Amino acid sequence: MSFQVARQAGALGAYITGIDLDAGVDDATFEKLGDAFLEHHVICFRGQTLSPAQHLEFSARWGDIFVHPYVESIEGHSGIMEVGDPHPITVTWHSDSTHAKAPPRMSLLFARELPAFGGDTMFASQHAAFDALSPALANLLEGLRAVHKGTELAAQGGLTRQEVSSTHPVVRRHPVNGRKALYVNADYTKHFEGMTEEESAPLLAYLYAHACRPAFTWRHHWELGDLLIWDNASVQHAVVPDVASGERLLHRVTVEGDVPV
Repeated sequence: MSFQVARQAGALGAYITGIDLDAGVDDATFEKLGDAFLEHHVICFRGQTLSPAQHLEFSARWGDIFVHPYVESIEGHSGIMEVGDPHPITVTWHSDSTHAKAPPRMSLLFARELPAFGGDTMFASQHAAFDALSPALANLLEGLRAVHKGTELAAQGGLTRQEVSSTHPVVRRHPVNGRKALYVNADYTKHFEGMTEEESAPLLAYLYAHACRPAFTWRHHWELGDLLIWDNASVQHAVVPDVASGERLLHRVTVEGDVPV
């Protein structure tokens, strides 16, 4: 089975064409898709017609399904979350669920209903963000860890702060190739380990702004039938909040990951 890969930006992102996921993917082709994913960090399969069951089945090829601890799955399909209107959490640059001890490895988002315009999703390479740091700052950050905590939705879901709090390295290594990436985000990172929030705030604010510099980004314009997969060990993402309420419906599956190191 052959397919085409079209890179979309200098730092990350590629469209995959020539594959019908509904028809299945053989092992040799799947291995090549894995190579493309590792190279581009975000890949998008266009023109797909996946049912929720097929969405889960393809996602499970990449690893065990991560069931979110406090956001409900859609009825009848454990592991699929609805993503609709832009929300303060989704419009902020972030990596998924970094409050978890082992945050998700990747996310697979499928477009089911879309507005006539708006609602794009932006991605930023955290490998490129780390590589662009001065040697002195990079060396400083490699010696730091940061505390990540779940949002207010965790409390609404009945979980304690302890259940959705973790400490991770500020610079993590990719679980496959060991490449270094910046690993803090404005949704979940609260402070550096051993420092107060007030002490941590200036440097964190700089890193949040640095992480999404235009040179590190790609903006994806959605089409119906897009299946978009991103690497949570490599990228941050944010939705553009320029869409009317109720016009956007996507289904997201996440795949379990490793403890960041």
